[in-house]
Amino acid sequence: MAWETWLAFAAASALLMVIPGPTILLVISYALGQGWRAALPMAVGVALGDFTAMTLSMLGLGALLAASATIFTILKWAGAAYMIWLGIKLWRAGGSLNAKPRDDGASTMRMLGHAWIVTALNPKSIIFFVAFLPQFLDPHADFLTQMAVFETTFLILAFANAFGYALIASRARAAIRNERVVGTANKLGGSLLIGAGILTATARAGQG
Repeated sequence: MAWETWLAFAAASALLMVIPGPTILLVISYALGQGWRAALPMAVGVALGDFTAMTLSMLGLGALLAASATIFTILKWAGAAYMIWLGIKLWRAGGSLNAKPRDDGASTMRMLGHAWIVTALNPKSIIFFVAFLPQFLDPHADFLTQMAVFETTFLILAFANAFGYALIASRARAAIRNERVVGTANKLGGSLLIGAGILTATARAGQG
Protein backbone atom coordinates (compact mmCIF):
# COMPACT_ATOMS: atom_id res chain seq x y z
CA MET A 1 0.00 0.00 0.00
CA ALA A 2 1.33 3.42 -0.96
CA TRP A 3 2.01 5.86 1.87
CA GLU A 4 -0.07 8.49 0.08
CA THR A 5 -3.07 6.16 -0.02
CA TRP A 6 -2.89 5.48 3.70
CA LEU A 7 -2.47 9.17 4.49
CA ALA A 8 -5.46 10.10 2.32
CA PHE A 9 -7.55 7.42 4.03
CA ALA A 10 -6.55 8.60 7.51
CA ALA A 11 -7.27 12.24 6.66
CA ALA A 12 -10.65 11.49 5.07
CA SER A 13 -11.62 9.21 7.96
CA ALA A 14 -10.73 11.84 10.56
CA LEU A 15 -12.75 14.44 8.65
CA LEU A 16 -15.81 12.21 8.41
CA MET A 17 -15.65 11.18 12.06
CA VAL A 18 -15.87 14.67 13.48
CA ILE A 19 -19.28 15.12 11.84
CA PRO A 20 -21.86 14.48 14.58
CA GLY A 21 -24.04 11.46 13.78
CA PRO A 22 -26.22 9.18 15.95
CA THR A 23 -23.19 7.68 17.67
CA ILE A 24 -21.56 11.00 18.56
CA LEU A 25 -24.89 12.41 19.74
CA LEU A 26 -25.15 9.43 22.10
CA VAL A 27 -21.62 10.05 23.35
CA ILE A 28 -22.41 13.71 23.97
CA SER A 29 -25.66 12.84 25.76
CA TYR A 30 -23.91 10.55 28.22
CA ALA A 31 -21.04 13.01 28.70
CA LEU A 32 -23.43 15.90 29.38
CA GLY A 33 -25.28 13.84 31.97
CA GLN A 34 -22.47 11.87 33.62
CA GLY A 35 -19.33 13.86 32.95
CA TRP A 36 -15.87 12.59 32.09
CA ARG A 37 -16.52 9.08 33.48
CA ALA A 38 -18.49 8.35 30.31
CA ALA A 39 -15.51 9.03 28.01
CA LEU A 40 -13.65 5.70 28.17
CA PRO A 41 -16.58 3.24 27.99
CA MET A 42 -18.27 5.23 25.24
CA ALA A 43 -15.05 5.41 23.20
CA VAL A 44 -14.46 1.66 23.58
CA GLY A 45 -18.07 0.93 22.61
CA VAL A 46 -17.84 3.13 19.51
CA ALA A 47 -14.60 1.44 18.44
CA LEU A 48 -16.13 -2.02 18.87
CA GLY A 49 -19.22 -0.97 16.94
CA ASP A 50 -17.15 0.44 14.09
CA PHE A 51 -15.08 -2.75 14.07
CA THR A 52 -18.26 -4.80 13.64
CA ALA A 53 -19.72 -2.62 10.87
CA MET A 54 -16.41 -2.15 9.08
CA THR A 55 -15.56 -5.86 9.12
CA LEU A 56 -18.92 -6.77 7.61
CA SER A 57 -18.51 -4.08 4.97
CA MET A 58 -14.94 -5.09 4.09
CA LEU A 59 -15.88 -8.75 3.72
CA GLY A 60 -18.72 -7.77 1.40
CA LEU A 61 -16.42 -5.53 -0.63
CA GLY A 62 -13.87 -8.32 -0.89
CA ALA A 63 -16.48 -10.65 -2.33
CA LEU A 64 -17.65 -7.96 -4.75
CA LEU A 65 -14.11 -7.22 -5.88
CA ALA A 66 -13.52 -10.89 -6.57
CA ALA A 67 -16.80 -11.15 -8.50
CA SER A 68 -16.75 -8.06 -10.73
CA ALA A 69 -14.16 -5.33 -11.26
CA THR A 70 -16.71 -3.29 -13.25
CA ILE A 71 -19.27 -3.23 -10.42
CA PHE A 72 -16.49 -2.31 -8.00
CA THR A 73 -15.55 0.66 -10.20
CA ILE A 74 -19.18 1.78 -10.36
CA LEU A 75 -19.28 1.58 -6.57
CA LYS A 76 -16.33 3.96 -6.41
CA TRP A 77 -18.23 6.53 -8.46
CA ALA A 78 -21.28 6.07 -6.25
CA GLY A 79 -19.10 6.56 -3.19
CA ALA A 80 -17.81 9.89 -4.50
CA ALA A 81 -21.39 11.05 -5.13
CA TYR A 82 -22.37 9.89 -1.64
CA MET A 83 -19.62 11.99 -0.05
CA ILE A 84 -20.82 15.07 -1.95
CA TRP A 85 -24.42 14.40 -0.86
CA LEU A 86 -23.30 14.06 2.78
CA GLY A 87 -21.47 17.36 2.49
CA ILE A 88 -24.53 19.18 1.12
CA LYS A 89 -26.70 17.64 3.84
CA LEU A 90 -24.25 18.70 6.55
CA TRP A 91 -24.03 22.25 5.15
CA ARG A 92 -27.80 22.56 5.43
CA ALA A 93 -28.02 20.93 8.88
CA GLY A 94 -27.96 24.16 10.88
CA GLY A 95 -26.61 24.37 14.40
CA SER A 96 -28.73 22.08 16.56
CA LEU A 97 -27.18 18.89 17.94
CA ASN A 98 -30.34 17.73 19.70
CA ALA A 99 -28.34 15.89 22.36
CA LYS A 100 -30.12 15.70 25.71
CA PRO A 101 -28.17 14.84 28.90
CA ARG A 102 -28.58 11.24 30.07
CA ASP A 103 -28.44 11.26 33.86
CA ASP A 104 -29.85 7.79 34.51
CA GLY A 105 -26.70 6.59 36.29
CA ALA A 106 -25.82 3.94 33.70
CA SER A 107 -23.00 1.55 34.58
CA THR A 108 -19.74 1.44 32.65
CA MET A 109 -20.71 -1.78 30.84
CA ARG A 110 -24.16 -0.44 29.99
CA MET A 111 -22.68 2.68 28.40
CA LEU A 112 -20.16 0.57 26.48
CA GLY A 113 -22.85 -1.80 25.26
CA HIS A 114 -25.18 1.02 24.27
CA ALA A 115 -22.45 2.69 22.20
CA TRP A 116 -21.54 -0.60 20.53
CA ILE A 117 -25.15 -1.42 19.60
CA VAL A 118 -25.96 2.05 18.25
CA THR A 119 -22.77 2.11 16.18
CA ALA A 120 -22.77 -1.48 14.90
CA LEU A 121 -26.47 -1.84 14.16
CA ASN A 122 -26.94 1.51 12.45
CA PRO A 123 -27.56 0.61 8.76
CA LYS A 124 -25.99 3.91 7.76
CA SER A 125 -22.65 2.73 9.17
CA ILE A 126 -22.44 -0.23 6.80
CA ILE A 127 -23.71 1.86 3.87
CA PHE A 128 -21.10 4.47 4.69
CA PHE A 129 -18.25 1.98 4.74
CA VAL A 130 -19.39 0.33 1.51
CA ALA A 131 -19.43 3.74 -0.19
CA PHE A 132 -16.27 5.11 1.43
CA LEU A 133 -13.74 2.28 1.49
CA PRO A 134 -13.59 1.47 -2.25
CA GLN A 135 -12.00 4.87 -2.87
CA PHE A 136 -8.81 3.60 -1.21
CA LEU A 137 -8.73 -0.12 -2.02
CA ASP A 138 -6.22 -1.35 -4.59
CA PRO A 139 -7.77 -4.23 -6.58
CA HIS A 140 -4.30 -5.54 -7.37
CA ALA A 141 -2.93 -5.58 -3.80
CA ASP A 142 -3.51 -8.18 -1.08
CA PHE A 143 -7.02 -7.57 0.23
CA LEU A 144 -6.52 -8.92 3.77
CA THR A 145 -3.47 -6.73 4.32
CA GLN A 146 -5.39 -3.65 3.22
CA MET A 147 -8.30 -4.68 5.42
CA ALA A 148 -6.04 -4.97 8.47
CA VAL A 149 -4.35 -1.60 7.86
CA PHE A 150 -7.56 0.30 7.17
CA GLU A 151 -9.47 -1.21 10.08
CA THR A 152 -6.64 -0.58 12.56
CA THR A 153 -6.28 3.01 11.41
CA PHE A 154 -10.01 3.70 11.47
CA LEU A 155 -10.57 2.16 14.90
CA ILE A 156 -7.75 4.13 16.51
CA LEU A 157 -9.18 7.33 15.05
CA ALA A 158 -12.75 6.36 16.05
CA PHE A 159 -11.68 5.75 19.65
CA ALA A 160 -9.80 9.05 19.82
CA ASN A 161 -12.70 10.96 18.23
CA ALA A 162 -15.36 9.58 20.59
CA PHE A 163 -13.09 10.04 23.61
CA GLY A 164 -12.39 13.63 22.59
CA TYR A 165 -16.06 14.44 22.05
CA ALA A 166 -16.93 13.03 25.47
CA LEU A 167 -14.25 15.07 27.22
CA ILE A 168 -15.22 18.26 25.37
CA ALA A 169 -18.92 17.72 26.13
CA SER A 170 -18.20 17.14 29.83
CA ARG A 171 -15.90 20.16 30.15
CA ALA A 172 -17.22 22.68 27.60
CA ARG A 173 -20.97 22.15 27.71
CA ALA A 174 -21.76 25.70 26.63
CA ALA A 175 -19.77 25.32 23.40
CA ILE A 176 -21.41 21.98 22.59
CA ARG A 177 -24.83 23.59 22.95
CA ASN A 178 -23.95 26.81 21.11
CA GLU A 179 -25.82 26.79 17.79
CA ARG A 180 -23.42 29.24 16.19
CA VAL A 181 -20.40 27.07 17.04
CA VAL A 182 -22.12 23.90 15.84
CA GLY A 183 -23.45 25.59 12.70
CA THR A 184 -20.00 26.90 11.75
CA ALA A 185 -18.47 23.45 12.31
CA ASN A 186 -21.18 21.85 10.16
CA LYS A 187 -20.61 24.27 7.29
CA LEU A 188 -16.85 23.78 7.44
CA GLY A 189 -17.20 20.00 7.54
CA GLY A 190 -19.77 20.04 4.76
CA SER A 191 -17.51 22.13 2.52
CA LEU A 192 -14.58 19.78 3.10
CA LEU A 193 -16.75 16.74 2.37
CA ILE A 194 -18.01 18.22 -0.90
CA GLY A 195 -14.44 19.04 -1.86
CA ALA A 196 -13.28 15.51 -1.02
CA GLY A 197 -16.07 14.01 -3.10
CA ILE A 198 -15.23 16.23 -6.10
CA LEU A 199 -11.52 15.38 -5.84
CA THR A 200 -12.37 11.68 -5.68
CA ALA A 201 -14.62 11.94 -8.73
CA THR A 202 -11.91 13.88 -10.59
CA ALA A 203 -9.38 11.19 -9.76
CA ARG A 204 -11.77 8.52 -11.04
CA ALA A 205 -12.22 10.44 -14.29
CA GLY A 206 -8.49 10.83 -14.69
CA GLN A 207 -8.07 7.07 -14.30
CA GLY A 208 -10.85 6.28 -16.77
